[in-house]
Amino acid sequence: MSSFETRPMKRFYKTATVAPAAAGPGAGHAVRLDGRPVRTPSKAELAVPTEALAAAIAAEWNSQGETLRLADMPLTQLANTAIDRVGALRPQMIDELLRFAETELLCYRAGDDQPALRDRQLSAWQPLLDWARTRYDADLCITAGLMPVTQSAAALKALRLAVEQLDDWRLTALQAAAAALGSLVLALALLEGRLDAEGAFAAAYLDEAFQIEQWGEDAEAAARLARLRKDVADAAEFLSLVGS
Repeated sequence: MSSFETRPMKRFYKTATVAPAAAGPGAGHAVRLDGRPVRTPSKAELAVPTEALAAAIAAEWNSQGETLRLADMPLTQLANTAIDRVGALRPQMIDELLRFAETELLCYRAGDDQPALRDRQLSAWQPLLDWARTRYDADLCITAGLMPVTQSAAALKALRLAVEQLDDWRLTALQAAAAALGSLVLALALLEGRLDAEGAFAAAYLDEAFQIEQWGEDAEAAARLARLRKDVADAAEFLSLVGS
């Protein structure tokens, strides 16, 4: 039995393949290494709901070199999280997601002293807030500058209900997306197909893109944005492979 640890390890298998999960019909699709089941860090079988996701995870294992690199296996990491953590930590994860809504990125606009940025935010962000109001009955308030705004209990309750209805797989991807985007509305738009990964990333980092246009970009900031773009793309791919 093969368990994937976070520490670097030497490759110990030849081929990763997909097989029916050990629990029997309806249990999903598992990844095998030379015929042995992959185990999560908590020693559960790495079994996922769709064959497409299992095949993509197997491809991550097959693409590894002599040393296994966890950073190159984002789908495996997300599956491990869904299997090992979500069941026990679901309430905490939902609370964490709602904290993004309490300080929703799309609600904080530039002031009158930055009309060009304010107009760009209005064009990109207001349609998404309008969508959230229509889709979830979540009417979020906006503010200008650094003044904080308190979102209504009704809006937060509506968003909580939407999040609570997600299964463990989609909740895992939503959390990963929200953490990378800094926004629950953008993460939900990605989940629902309202935005693709690049569109969600562009909306989340609109302010940074505006500043780069004005002042240029340093290497450290570029590397950070590249990591975040990849995190969003990984979450979107996971959602796509889990299926509708």
